[in-house]
Amino acid sequence: MIQKLLSRTCNTHGQDSSYFLGWQEYEKNPYDPIANPTGIIQMGLAENQLCFDLIESWLEKNPGPAGFKEDGALIFRELALFQDYHGLPAFKNALVKYMGEVRGNRVRFDPNNLVLTAGSTCANEILMFCLADPGEAFLLPTPYYPGFDRDLKWRTGAEIVPVHCSSSNGFRITAAALEEAYHRAHKRGLAVKGVLVTNPSNPLGTAMTRRELDELVDFVVAKDIHLVSDEIYAGTNFAEPGFVSVAEVVADGRAEACRGRIHIVCSLSKDLGLPGFRVGGIYSDNEAVVSAATKMSSFGLVSSQTQYLLAALLSDEAFTAEYVAENRRRLRERHDALVRGLRGIGIECLESGAGLFCWVDMRHLLSAVTFEGEMELWKKIVYKVGLNISPGSSCHCDEPGWFRLCFANMSEDTLSLALSRLQTFVGSCRNRPHCSGGDGRTRRQFLARWVLRSSPASDRKSER
Repeated sequence: MIQKLLSRTCNTHGQDSSYFLGWQEYEKNPYDPIANPTGIIQMGLAENQLCFDLIESWLEKNPGPAGFKEDGALIFRELALFQDYHGLPAFKNALVKYMGEVRGNRVRFDPNNLVLTAGSTCANEILMFCLADPGEAFLLPTPYYPGFDRDLKWRTGAEIVPVHCSSSNGFRITAAALEEAYHRAHKRGLAVKGVLVTNPSNPLGTAMTRRELDELVDFVVAKDIHLVSDEIYAGTNFAEPGFVSVAEVVADGRAEACRGRIHIVCSLSKDLGLPGFRVGGIYSDNEAVVSAATKMSSFGLVSSQTQYLLAALLSDEAFTAEYVAENRRRLRERHDALVRGLRGIGIECLESGAGLFCWVDMRHLLSAVTFEGEMELWKKIVYKVGLNISPGSSCHCDEPGWFRLCFANMSEDTLSLALSRLQTFVGSCRNRPHCSGGDGRTRRQFLARWVLRSSPASDRKSER
């Protein structure tokens, strides 16, 4: 009876995915080194806890902003009173400067083109409201962040049409895949309003090449549609050839052709590790989008207190320079530790240089090369091994056996324990024929094909 009182919207949240179900299992039995040493280790949460000490040190040295003081005087009342939805100018100026810094200062951002939102979830939904009517579609390359099924569709009524990407080229986006998805949408009677990409990618941890970005921009210009580039992992890039923002492509002689159709989502949740502060934004040169998004942001504002504190932190040029460099160093170190540990167990990862996770190939551990086999393996890893990881099917990957493992939300000791548990599990599988793959392939043959596929062919070199 109570359920009947709810609207249809309330019943279509999309949170029945294995991505969210794994979180629920973790919350029932969370690992704690002392209170619950046999509990589930959370490797399904893309949080960055590696540089909290740097931020805490800054706060200790700069108690004024956290105490709502300016030049020694308390400004609590100013911050506690109503602020309009345009945001504090000092914070917007500091944020766009920081956005440029994490992109190597190769491009500058105008604070007048920035709309503040309560995190990137809010930003992406606002863009869907602004750019698509109910029943209209956005193309999303696979695999993609499972939360997009909720964030982009739940309240907006927009549709997602996947752009199918393959492990044969490292899940890179191709012009052919974009065209195929576009025509598939039209066969379904869906008007395509744009393409949404995450760059760097969640869940892949890869940054788009300049060639990919050029092809993507050419595609949206040719189809007269929008491009949303979710760049919330821009500050987590830690390896060459590095991250290239779509803003750089636009600035490099493409501004007129792209005018009004390129929109960037930013956030402080991943590089600064502040998801609880709920700070995100939309950057666009489309005046109509900025105007509408600013009005809609009143449903998800960033508090004045948060803006005041972070304006001071981000305005400290010495701190931000140190933080950006040290964050990248620590992310690289932790990423490499996970990759080495997995390789020692006989598990390979997609080559990546950004993000807070690795895209891990466990196809050789499937009892059958099917999505049913993937779910069977996932359940064993969650319930028997005690690791919450995200199965590729929750990310709409077309190939069973891929998983996302997060590495930045835990201590080194916890990561070592997770690898030890996984090693024990894989060792037990080696003595059981069904673990070598449903088609009878041996692990050696499988890894040989992986190495051949992953070698840097001439066409991949040219992309870099």
